[in-house]
Amino acid sequence: MNIAFSPCPNDTFVFHAWVHGLIPGAPKLDVMYADIDITNGLAASGQGPDVLKISYAALPWVLSEYALLPCGGALGRGCGPLVLTKGSQTAEKDPAVLSGKRVAVPSERSTAYLLFRLWAAQNVPGGVGEIVVMPFHEIMPAVRDGLIDAGLVIHEARFTYPQYGLSLLADMGSWWEAETQLPIPLGAIIARRSLDLDQLAAWTRASVEYAWAHPEASQAYVMSHAQEMDPEVAKAHIQLYVNSFTANLGEDGYAAVEALLGRAQAEGLVPPFEMAALRK
Repeated sequence: MNIAFSPCPNDTFVFHAWVHGLIPGAPKLDVMYADIDITNGLAASGQGPDVLKISYAALPWVLSEYALLPCGGALGRGCGPLVLTKGSQTAEKDPAVLSGKRVAVPSERSTAYLLFRLWAAQNVPGGVGEIVVMPFHEIMPAVRDGLIDAGLVIHEARFTYPQYGLSLLADMGSWWEAETQLPIPLGAIIARRSLDLDQLAAWTRASVEYAWAHPEASQAYVMSHAQEMDPEVAKAHIQLYVNSFTANLGEDGYAAVEALLGRAQAEGLVPPFEMAALRK
């Protein structure tokens, strides 16, 4: 079976057991490791693998071909994308400074960017200027070096941005949680509708549960795909993004996804889709 997910610690932690043949009855996986911008594009092309990790924001483009699995993804509280600018942490945090400025984002169809667009519509007078798409690991150096005015970052950047001399302008997750009282939908696991979705969900959930039961087993695999990352940062990354929603979206999880994509659809930021398709 073909699968594509990122080399980030949360994904390698979640899928370690399945990738290494530790889930009874699960098929062997042929893994493609790819940035979220690439997997979003693969899914939308119709030529993607059987199973993928994509942004929740990209779901409206792919729901005819792919179904959302109720496990394996990244959704939670206190883990939202951050808007960073160059300068001191004591600098005034006024979103108006982004008016007409160049902002880097990790993908045009990322949940991070969708949250940013919803937030900016309320908080940035006149709107931002140019949006520049770049791999997320290149964003903080670009802000530090003055190549762009601000960056929208995800993943372990939450822990490391002060090392780049950057300051936090706004936390998209805090804004979203205050607006909705719901968790933040970030990354989704999807599978082709032609497959046995219940069985795929069961294997995915088993891989998550194995990872929790044997946290040390995946360490070498996780770090082999995150060699430039401090092991403690990798551990914090996993603890933040692999949580109860990873094992089961549940009603709060589905409600969060429906709230995000419902707002996006109302604002014309995603193509029209049937909300019921998220649950089947």
